[in-house]
Amino acid sequence: VQLQASGGGLVQPGGSLRLSCTVSGSFFSSNTMGWYRQAPGKQRELVATITSGSSTNYADSVKGRFTISRDNAKNTVYLQMNTLKPEDTAVYYCKMTTINFRDYWGKGTLVTVSS
Repeated sequence: VQLQASGGGLVQPGGSLRLSCTVSGSFFSSNTMGWYRQAPGKQRELVATITSGSSTNYADSVKGRFTISRDNAKNTVYLQMNTLKPEDTAVYYCKMTTINFRDYWGKGTLVTVSS
């Protein structure tokens, strides 16, 4: 199983980015997908999750600004990030949780919000 995240980069405060995470080697549609982030010197934290039935959950810090979605035909989960703030700067990771509660992590993609 491989998870490949992409879409990070440098953006100014107030800007937008869309992250993508494509999964190979697994039955994607049955699994819960999530985005997590880790800022320098901080612990990794939950950003958003989406279940196989497309129920979503968000950290309070990103509610109303970030949207998680999935395209099962493309085995891909997205994170649309709007109104970005400097405190959103972090390495963003995608995670897949299988129906057997096994976790798979992708390599992170760096998001830097700075003027």
